[in-house]
Amino acid sequence: MISAVDIVIVASAFGMDAVRADGHLKWAQASKRAGAAGFEVRRELFADEADAAAPRLRALGEATVGLGMWAVYSTPASLYASDGRLDAAALRLALDEAAALGARVVKLQLGGFAGEAHGAAIAAQMDSSHVRLVVENGQLAEGGSLAQFTGLFDALARDGRAGLLGMTFDIGNWAWRGVAPLDAARLLAPHVEYIHCKTTVGEGARRFPAAPEADDDRFIAVLDSLPRDVPRGIEFPFDASRLEADAAHYVEWLAAASTEPVVKATPATPATPRSHA
Repeated sequence: MISAVDIVIVASAFGMDAVRADGHLKWAQASKRAGAAGFEVRRELFADEADAAAPRLRALGEATVGLGMWAVYSTPASLYASDGRLDAAALRLALDEAAALGARVVKLQLGGFAGEAHGAAIAAQMDSSHVRLVVENGQLAEGGSLAQFTGLFDALARDGRAGLLGMTFDIGNWAWRGVAPLDAARLLAPHVEYIHCKTTVGEGARRFPAAPEADDDRFIAVLDSLPRDVPRGIEFPFDASRLEADAAHYVEWLAAASTEPVVKATPATPATPRSHA
């Protein structure tokens, strides 16, 4: 038996419109009541750009700590521009905003990584930061390619920068790229420091994130193939008619599914699909 891992609720699980309308703090409070250890703040869900200003981020962060929780700060910005260059300005902004929030982890999209990691430039910015940097596999070809992620970590190792940053492994997002999550997990597990938990329903342009089915052994197999001591984030949408009950149910289920021995998933009927990355 391993120790319980931290379960994080991603703000968008409560519904993007609800978060924009009510603000993140309301849903951090709901996450606490549901039993989550952490809460993921999503920059794209701020109702106003002023919400990303340092005083408001600091207030949200202090309130989150006051709840006894820790924060992830997620931004849709990419670490690498489309031409492969490091987007140093985007990284600096993300680090500064995450620091104001008091986040433990800051998450960016990978973007257009093309072989050169620019490790020294990233390290220079990270030297003054107390936030852990991770990049996430996205749904688009740019920033969602398995080869990009294996290439990134290989490049960092060649440069003597292994461990400079980690990965958010989004189980569901691989479906948009036609990659089996288990195959990706076997290659990337050593670099995974945070897991976004969701599956998908539908195909092509009509594919949506969803909660795992009760008999989804493939999902559990992916969890088993990833580090068992890293936080798991619930990123699938909760049922809008029973948000808090759904949140509590899935926190309990995911905590059980993340420990040994593996507990068979028994989630409720998946919620109505909502599109979010």
